Amino acid sequence: MNVATRTTTQALRRLSFTFSADGSHAACLAAAADSAWYVESWRLPTNGEPAAPTPLPLSGNRSESLRSQLVALPDGSVLICRHDGERHDLVRLSYGENAAFEQQLASLRMSGLRLLPLPVPPGAGPRTPVALALGTDTRPTTTAWLVRSDGSEPVQITEIPGLHGGGTWLDHAGTLLALDRVAGGLVRSVALDLRSGTTTPLLEIGERSNDRLVLFDPDSRFAMVRSDAPGVDRLGWGVLGGGEPLRFPERLHVAGMFLRPVALRQATDGPRVAVQIDHGAGSALALWRPAVSRLDPLPVPPGRLGAVGHWGEAGLRIPYSSPDHPAALATLDVDALLAHGPVPAGPGPMPLPLQLAPLASGLPGPWRDTVLPWQPGGLRSAHTPPAGWRLDGSTPPGEGGRWQPAQSLELAGPAGPLEAVVYGGDSWLSSPHLVLALHGGPADAWRLEFDPALQRMAAEGLAVVAPNQRGSTGYGVPHALAIRGAWGGPDLDDVLYLLEGIAGQRAALGLEPPALFGVSYGAFLALLAAAHAPAEQVARCAVVAPFLSGARLLAEAAPPVRALTTRLGGGEPIADARGPRDVLQLAHRLSAPLLVVHGNRDEVVPVSQSRSLRHELLRIGRVEGVDFRYVEAAGSGHEVLAEEGAAVLHELLAAFLRTGRPG
Repeated sequence: MNVATRTTTQALRRLSFTFSADGSHAACLAAAADSAWYVESWRLPTNGEPAAPTPLPLSGNRSESLRSQLVALPDGSVLICRHDGERHDLVRLSYGENAAFEQQLASLRMSGLRLLPLPVPPGAGPRTPVALALGTDTRPTTTAWLVRSDGSEPVQITEIPGLHGGGTWLDHAGTLLALDRVAGGLVRSVALDLRSGTTTPLLEIGERSNDRLVLFDPDSRFAMVRSDAPGVDRLGWGVLGGGEPLRFPERLHVAGMFLRPVALRQATDGPRVAVQIDHGAGSALALWRPAVSRLDPLPVPPGRLGAVGHWGEAGLRIPYSSPDHPAALATLDVDALLAHGPVPAGPGPMPLPLQLAPLASGLPGPWRDTVLPWQPGGLRSAHTPPAGWRLDGSTPPGEGGRWQPAQSLELAGPAGPLEAVVYGGDSWLSSPHLVLALHGGPADAWRLEFDPALQRMAAEGLAVVAPNQRGSTGYGVPHALAIRGAWGGPDLDDVLYLLEGIAGQRAALGLEPPALFGVSYGAFLALLAAAHAPAEQVARCAVVAPFLSGARLLAEAAPPVRALTTRLGGGEPIADARGPRDVLQLAHRLSAPLLVVHGNRDEVVPVSQSRSLRHELLRIGRVEGVDFRYVEAAGSGHEVLAEEGAAVLHELLAAFLRTGRPG
């Protein structure tokens, strides 16, 4: 039997963070440069020592799936749910001598299954349940099992009508759980009693409102809720069972921003809630104190926060990433951050016409190489972390190297400003080589976070402009829904507008036009742009996992992808002067050097889409290895740039985008 253990180095990507109920440990999925995913267990000391990750690699050179669910346990072990169709394997990983000790617990067969950690009392024995498994099948019911870590079979405790999401514990003993029930077109929180297996209504604020419990303190019964009872979806607070109505203060409603409570802690002045505020590419953090009705911004470094947290004796812990800091765990002393006082607000970012983009560094010293994020009031934060902020476990660059910084800029678009994450310093527009990078989705966006593929391009000397064109999330409903039923419509307008402006400015400087890069939906959009833009505006084009049109995707994709495509209107034709948005019909107009990469086990966009494009290029006389290059990544799925062997593809893409040589 092959028991060789994959060698793990420091992680460049981390996701799916989870905290144990007592806050002593955390767990996440991690990947090093070779993009083989494994589980990390983090020890979270309370004595001021740094949080420390320990890899739990699997034997036999196996990788963990990106779809695996994790539950961090108080002893440092990790409960995992691995999904294979309707089969869900429950496994416990713990520390071993050369690899993780892997204990198979059970398998459950359901259409869907997810795990919720149970509060585990100190000194609990091996028979104590550590998680609750919630499963759904084709019926509108939810089945609950108690899961132990001793290898015994999960115990089914109830089957309740309806589909249920969420999950907030209402007591310390793990017997009462708030769930979000979907029924009759509404979402309402109900309380599940694990002892009796019955549910009772918990939140019913308005007659036809959607009401969810998002945070709760069992001792004070303080609750944070989300509801559209006030007319729009917003945050509120109150004391459950206290006799007073829930409050929905204006301070907790910021138009266009998404406020997410991530952690709660009781203090002498009452409950304190850490609130993550997301808008566009970046995140901000604020402290909500209901006793004084204050929402105070905390001066955290620019970047992206992880939407989960734990607030204990050692401080507030929350995942964090920025373009030049691989994802890790931040520890915050909230009082020390508050002591900084109000953070000065700037005038807010203004859309930057390309003709005014700086050609050399024009920022004063403290601002050079600074990410300029969104924060409330348009704040700009210096790059030096403030007192009260510490980041543990972020992987440093190799000896003598450095991670390339990025900034968030607003560029003028055809219908309004467009935010873009930009690598290349202040002289990005005059860089010898520039890439316009288009994200997947379409319901997605570029973020101010570490991205190994973009980082590799920047290290190769490429400036990168990654815009969040119309259709991107994080900028309000109208921006996101602008392409509903119009794939390759307003978003293509934005991309062609940016291409024209960037190429024109670079031509005036005697520089080559930008290259195009896109993944999944962004690959579809990049191919459309390369076909519609004048030849002098595109130097080359590299696409990963492209589809050819919404209609062709509907014809070949799996049912879940077809359902999503239909819901987003991807198959609806656009009637305008540009004609059909079908890459196969436009292949004869793809004149720039082209690189196509696709995983041959892509479960989202079938590889047949790229194979059809290759065959069409050959049919019309294009020469493979001269005019274009086609690469199928054996054994890779849709996340080919995040799976094992991705570092080789990052290198290939960066080299092609710089030189244009397909061979």
